[in-house]
Amino acid sequence: MRNMKFNRIAALAAIVALPLTLAACAETIGAGAGAYAGNQFGKGEGKTAATVAGGVGGALLGHELAR
Repeated sequence: MRNMKFNRIAALAAIVALPLTLAACAETIGAGAGAYAGNQFGKGEGKTAATVAGGVGGALLGHELAR
């Protein structure tokens, strides 16, 4: 149930990002993808930390790729 809610949020974030600039779009998609990947690891608070770390890492990577 939790993964379904997270997937909907990630999909919504990607849809909202479409009209934004390329850099902002890349950051948003990177954050969503990174958070999704991070969410696959850990349990409990560790899973939350991995999701946040994945989101931040994905946003940074998306920003660098858009440069």
